[in-house]
Amino acid sequence: MKRLFGTDGIRAVAGTPPLDPVSVRKFGLALASVLATEFEHPPRVVCGRDTRESGPWLRDAVADGLAACGGTVTDAGVITTPGLAYATTAGVFDAGVMISASHNPFEDNGLKVFSRAGMKLGDPMESRIETIILDETIAPPPAGGGRAVPDPSLVSRYVASLEEILPKDRLAGLRIVLDCANGSASAIAPSVFSDLGATVTAEGDQPNGRNINLGCGSLHLEGLAARVREGGFDLGLAFDGDADRCLAVDRRGRVIDGDHILFLCGRSLKRRGALSGDAIVATIMSNFWLEKRLGDLGIQLHRAPVGDKYVLSRMIEENAMLGGEQSGHVIFRERGTTGDGILTGLLLVDAILDDAVPVETTLDGIVPFPQLLINVRVSEKPDLHAHPAIGPVVKAAERELEGRGRVVLRYSGTESLARVMVEADDDALVRNTADRIAAVIREHLG
Repeated sequence: MKRLFGTDGIRAVAGTPPLDPVSVRKFGLALASVLATEFEHPPRVVCGRDTRESGPWLRDAVADGLAACGGTVTDAGVITTPGLAYATTAGVFDAGVMISASHNPFEDNGLKVFSRAGMKLGDPMESRIETIILDETIAPPPAGGGRAVPDPSLVSRYVASLEEILPKDRLAGLRIVLDCANGSASAIAPSVFSDLGATVTAEGDQPNGRNINLGCGSLHLEGLAARVREGGFDLGLAFDGDADRCLAVDRRGRVIDGDHILFLCGRSLKRRGALSGDAIVATIMSNFWLEKRLGDLGIQLHRAPVGDKYVLSRMIEENAMLGGEQSGHVIFRERGTTGDGILTGLLLVDAILDDAVPVETTLDGIVPFPQLLINVRVSEKPDLHAHPAIGPVVKAAERELEGRGRVVLRYSGTESLARVMVEADDDALVRNTADRIAAVIREHLG
């Protein structure tokens, strides 16, 4: 089991292991060492970051580590995670490093690594990097040996690629509120939507290094919902700190989550004959209503573990062009290699405009199965199903829910949490089952 890499890279409080300067320099060294075994030239890496105040010194530490093995770093500056993935594929780079903790508060930060194909590294490659970082016989490189060379054109090229997706003025006449989470999308998303004809009201677009995700963005939709509803806007879109996810609210202020987005966009692609294999990939957390409604349309839903890199892997396996998570990580495989919040927002609006009925009418007809997620803080992470006290309780719950619902247990990849998700056709049954499982986990692992 990996010790540093979670479901979305390495993440911690900035300045503390494994995101202290020494550890990050060693990360750069490890990355360069692994890349050196893949290519016959010194590693060329592009680095980007969100708006956290710790981003610049983390970039410099990465550059120091890479330089120790002869590697070079190009600095894309403040850019979205999918923008960094695009830059990695569009340039002459061997890898990309995105410095971001996504939806976490500003104190946290993280390191996400992309291959030259723009895909997040697989588990084997991450394990190789981690082994070098944890090897105490390998000394960390000194500070000050590297330099990240700025290239502002990488952001502008990414913006141009987004604006080519829809016809000019496709969004003309729409009044949209964009909540940019005081993050990477702040200077990008309003420009893209405005250039495509929308009348844009931007919120959360004044980053100061410490206000990223603070009461705004895709984790805090209440303010956006009120603004859209009270202001008579057509739609609201919210991104997270690095803009690799997007959620929306309709005219009534109702949340359009990742399941809704997969349904609306998948149905639109199906109608256009552009849904390869008539298949969509979601995760184990997606609500059963999605699977049922897609099945009614002749679309098969495949499930993957939580994490957009696992969604992408299953998409490739099933030759699916669309996949994503409830959280708003949505991948359009013909358009990109990772979740892209701005792209998702654009294609969601395009699907809504193509529909014969208002999106509010579609949402009226969707009745989710009752679903409850409980996070339980744990001190260790054994196999929950094999645990002598927890396993029998889980098996009993699964027998009780057979034919009516399901239980999904997993650990957070970035926090000391066990996630208990229960879904069934009855609210009381869901609550009682989830509480019972969470209680036994808390008793034995808390």
